[in-house]
Amino acid sequence: MNNRICEILNIEKPIIQAPMSWITNAEFVAAVSNAGGLGFLGPNAGQVDITRSPEISAERMRTEIQKIKSLTNKPFGITVIVNRDLNYTWRILETVIDEKVPVVLVNDILDERIFKPLKENNIKIVYRPLTPTIENAKAAEEFGIDVYVATGFDEGGTVPERVIGTFSIVPMIVDTINTPVMAAGGIGDVRGVRAAFALGAEGVFAGSVFIPTKENPAAENVKQMIVDATAEDLLMFRTLPAYYRSLPTKLANKLVEMDKQGVSREEIAKMMVGSIGMRIGMLEGNTDDGYISVGTGIAPIKEIRTVKEVIDALMQDFN
Repeated sequence: MNNRICEILNIEKPIIQAPMSWITNAEFVAAVSNAGGLGFLGPNAGQVDITRSPEISAERMRTEIQKIKSLTNKPFGITVIVNRDLNYTWRILETVIDEKVPVVLVNDILDERIFKPLKENNIKIVYRPLTPTIENAKAAEEFGIDVYVATGFDEGGTVPERVIGTFSIVPMIVDTINTPVMAAGGIGDVRGVRAAFALGAEGVFAGSVFIPTKENPAAENVKQMIVDATAEDLLMFRTLPAYYRSLPTKLANKLVEMDKQGVSREEIAKMMVGSIGMRIGMLEGNTDDGYISVGTGIAPIKEIRTVKEVIDALMQDFN
């Protein structure tokens, strides 16, 4: 079956593993790529502590990239977070170019200063705005992106600002641009994949379904919680920039209560301690002090599998 995303990204199956910050590392990403998809390193991939130094961040990323290269000869990707001052961004970008990483994921900000060097070095650009809109889809296409990820309100963690489900946002974006579109949010089995393709998507971008896998660095108790849970168990609360979704933890329940009491989004975001709350909850397995970020597509996840088993099941139409 001809598929534009497979051709553009040089992969066998049109699936990207979401770069889930702390719960990605070289071994996990290589497993995704070796199984025919495109693995992505998250911003804190392979790490157990945070650094505010752009130089240290870049060197840590270089180490993970080199590990991946020792584990696979297949394409993989890196997240490039575009800051307004570009200080942190430049360090990561230089590493990406130096290490000849084939694909990057750009979130939200469209900046010619970033796109120009990526294009000059023939690096493919997957663009995933926090909130997909007709306006940013058209703008991204003009910038020359290679793939657009349309994320619905069904996704885990920080959800889009507009309450539009995955299977409503996908056809809207597909009808807006000629660039191939991937569906993200709430896809937990092959039925979701088939539905996404029926609506015009040419690939799927998935996160939650890859967490309860043998290769993922998430804590074992977190993997089991995901297997045992359904979408009915998920909590949602306001925070910056909009809303957040988590399985029940002591912290998540507290954040829901704060929201009900009318505490400001800023105060709730401060209590979450940024992505550190994800590290505590998902990497360390501390369900008192952290949160567990997953999407609404978790109900079909019934067991802890290998990455290859997950990809083969989701992409069975492409086997």
